[in-house]
Amino acid sequence: QLYRDARECLTLLSQRLGSQKFFFGDSPASLDAFVFSRLAPLLKAKLPNGKLQQHLKSLQNLCNYCTSILSLYFPWDGGEMHPPASPSSTLRAAGADSGEAEEDPHKRRNQLLSVLVGLAAMLGYAFLSGIVSIQRGGTGPAGRQPIALEEEEEEE
Repeated sequence: QLYRDARECLTLLSQRLGSQKFFFGDSPASLDAFVFSRLAPLLKAKLPNGKLQQHLKSLQNLCNYCTSILSLYFPWDGGEMHPPASPSSTLRAAGADSGEAEEDPHKRRNQLLSVLVGLAAMLGYAFLSGIVSIQRGGTGPAGRQPIALEEEEEEE
């Protein structure tokens, strides 16, 4: 029943699309983004049961629709849905093939900087929102400032 409903849905989408480039004319709309997000994985993924995938592939206008969107918005891969390889990732991949997989040399530095920026942002927020405040006042014995918690006194 589920496969039958899904096949019917794909057929209805194919009929609605017809020979148009997008569902509402020549420019994409949010419906196109939604439909593409469901069709592209179904079209491109390797599935254990390919009945629904075969039905989609038989609907040529939906296949052309996905291919068109892939080439328009993801031109680097010809529709394989992988981002372009950076020179460093290409070098790493080559090193991995030869058994010399290298880790990103700046990984630790980037992690440390991320932690420091996050910590600075949290502390800045805490000070600016008044969650934490620094008060200067009289000093206690040995030049140290006593830490006191303010408590509301109950009125009797």
